[in-house]
Amino acid sequence: MSFSELGGTATAAHVQVITTTATEEDARQIVRGAVERRLAACGQVLGPISSTYWWQGAIESAGEWLCLLKTTASRYEALAAYISAEHSYDTPEITATPITRGSRDYLDWITAETDGHR
Repeated sequence: MSFSELGGTATAAHVQVITTTATEEDARQIVRGAVERRLAACGQVLGPISSTYWWQGAIESAGEWLCLLKTTASRYEALAAYISAEHSYDTPEITATPITRGSRDYLDWITAETDGHR
């Protein structure tokens, strides 16, 4: 059975936005606030995770919490601005990956819970 026969659609109208935080509490607050403001239809907090990165000329390693948020591409800028304003990091990770495949019902739900409530 093909993906489209299962009700899937190909689209770039939806994105998964990722950020990381230093604490679980910070992650939960960012996710909850984004969903309450309907900047995202849903979000998950995963962790702790181990991150390694360059910061101020040195390689650092730290435990972090990963936030995954699903929204529409049209709500990305508002969501990114919210994350940036609420985040404790000087330069938070805020990336968006297009959702190119997904069940039609799920993608419609994301749209209804974000763009449908402006």
